[in-house]
Amino acid sequence: MSSHHIVKEKQEPALYIDELGNFNEEFLGQLLEWSPTLLVNGENYDKILSLGLKVDVLVNGSDQQVQEDTKIIQGPADAFMVTLNHLVGEKYPAVNVITKKFDLEKYAGFEEEINLVIFTEKAKHYPIKTGFSVWKPAGSQFLIHGNRYLEVTNLTQNEDEVFEVVNDGFVEFTFSGQPIYISEPL
Repeated sequence: MSSHHIVKEKQEPALYIDELGNFNEEFLGQLLEWSPTLLVNGENYDKILSLGLKVDVLVNGSDQQVQEDTKIIQGPADAFMVTLNHLVGEKYPAVNVITKKFDLEKYAGFEEEINLVIFTEKAKHYPIKTGFSVWKPAGSQFLIHGNRYLEVTNLTQNEDEVFEVVNDGFVEFTFSGQPIYISEPL
């Protein structure tokens, strides 16, 4: 008797590949494990096809030949903005983004509309609201982007502005204002 996992539409975060770069293929496989809606920047379409992946949505693609059943969306903004506006409009609750470089200004402002996690080669970046807490083992590291006026528990800051977990246990972030972004090494 076999077991099958049924995934309801939009139950898993969509996956948008803006720039694949040297992203770890094993980790890419983990992000694709539950067959999320896969959106790809037109500039990376051929590379994604070469990996044998089925693309659901091509974003700002030119006159490329596309796979059967691939939807093409175009917009006046860069592909990332077109993608986020499309996903918000389609009522997706979350999206994972793979890109080469984390640019805070590019992502800030969407936190209230969609749950966003940005992956680069070496880290994952995501917004948090005040009161966010997470259990981490001692030695885990965080970078904090944006708001510098915050209180943290169970963290100490080193000379490189990296925050390190002091003891196994919960870490909590308290601050006022808009959500902030934190980064964790992959």
